[in-house]
Amino acid sequence: MLRIIGIDPGSRMTGYGLIDTDGVHSVYLSHGVIKLSGEPLPPRLGEIFATISGLIQEHQPDVMAIEQVFVAKNPSSALKLGQARGAAICAAVYRGLSVAEYTPTRIKQAVVGTGRADKAQIQHMVQMILGLRQKPQADAADALAVALSHAHTHTTLMRQSGRGK
Repeated sequence: MLRIIGIDPGSRMTGYGLIDTDGVHSVYLSHGVIKLSGEPLPPRLGEIFATISGLIQEHQPDVMAIEQVFVAKNPSSALKLGQARGAAICAAVYRGLSVAEYTPTRIKQAVVGTGRADKAQIQHMVQMILGLRQKPQADAADALAVALSHAHTHTTLMRQSGRGK
């Protein structure tokens, strides 16, 4: 089994989701949202790093999958998002994990079947794929979708290399 922690970075809320996959089935483990205070950015980045580092230590994932920064209309928002990603990636590297990065379009394509899916469609498909009783909060659903996208990509690569079923 491959254990994946998926991250949906944000400077106000960062979603995370953990799954196990055997290449055919993915099993839900945990999800949540790191809600960050209105403090200046540096303490929020520290909180992202510390919380994700703690999650990695607790759950022992094999890899981190994280959403790539998209081009935002507001350059300041894009920079803050990039810094939040950096804090999460640093936590993974600090804990010895490799990091896989996926575009929002690729994640939506892997989970919903279309790169133009909206948040509600992602939440619904994550709920269905993982058999959750309730729809996860949007940021956590996005993080689980990132993890599912990596599970799909990993399985495809294993099959292409002849190591998969």
